[in-house]
Amino acid sequence: MSEEHFLDFEKPIVEVEHKINELKKHLKRKPQLEEEIVRLEKYLDELKNKIYLNLSPWEKTQLARHPKRPFTLDYVNGIFSDFIELHGDRRFSDDKAIITGFATFERYKVMIVGHQKGRDIKENIMRNFGSANPEGYRKALRCMKLAEKFNLPVITFVDTQGAYPGIGPEERGQAEAIAYNLQKMSSLKTPIITVIIGEGGSGGALGIAVADIVLMLENSIYSVISPEGCAAILWKDSSKAAEAAKSLAITADRLLSLGLIDKIVPEPLGGAHNDFSLMMENLKKVLRESLDSLCAKDIDSILKDRYNKFRRMGEFYEGGKLVSSRIF
Repeated sequence: MSEEHFLDFEKPIVEVEHKINELKKHLKRKPQLEEEIVRLEKYLDELKNKIYLNLSPWEKTQLARHPKRPFTLDYVNGIFSDFIELHGDRRFSDDKAIITGFATFERYKVMIVGHQKGRDIKENIMRNFGSANPEGYRKALRCMKLAEKFNLPVITFVDTQGAYPGIGPEERGQAEAIAYNLQKMSSLKTPIITVIIGEGGSGGALGIAVADIVLMLENSIYSVISPEGCAAILWKDSSKAAEAAKSLAITADRLLSLGLIDKIVPEPLGGAHNDFSLMMENLKKVLRESLDSLCAKDIDSILKDRYNKFRRMGEFYEGGKLVSSRIF
């Protein structure tokens, strides 16, 4: 584990790893240290399992935001081939916070749409930290319509704190652009698969996430608001973000139990950034299964299932009776 990017709850792991590395430096002069190293390595494995298999919602939020976590272009380069990026919304500009393009996944030709963050300050400024403007959502929809025209499945990757809330985006119709995407994606005549790979924040995430199958990485989050934003509104104190995260039901296991996502993609122990190759293989397997199941259906069945999927969301029981909040 990189000592530069460890999280607070990972500190015990880093300390043991540091001790093991120090002992290994003296192993040639003191062979008797090997027994202690073996003991510590065994303890380290137990410690990792104890910590990573019992993460709180706030700790998973921190993992979802890890700066070394794979981004959309990492998955594009690791899973797909023949990627041809498409640019611009044909109205205002090319929003680099959302990338789009044609690609090949095994035997399928697909359309890729995804949020893209940066690895350093310069790239993050160029990518606007993964927070899209209206032109980003219009570019996404333009490319989805291309996919519909050529009968290509759409695969979207969600990783954003939310759509950019600045004055410029509001003047250019941020809310309208997202709302229009929701409307058009609900009836797009081609299969849609969404993968929540990091943060799935508010309408900024939902603007490219109305899908037939919604997959979610094990340590990603998906919520109407960030834990800090929720804490600031409810308690006027953003430091209560951990408490808010627990109440918001933002983790993959909770969302699966509520029927808001369809499947959890397992991550390597400690997070997707710990083993890119294993993460790619895990996602590739689930994507293959999802594409095979969707592409075996006719488009009328896909649209009917998509409609019913979102109609069911928001149902709850009150006084023993089913109450439904219809959103379509």
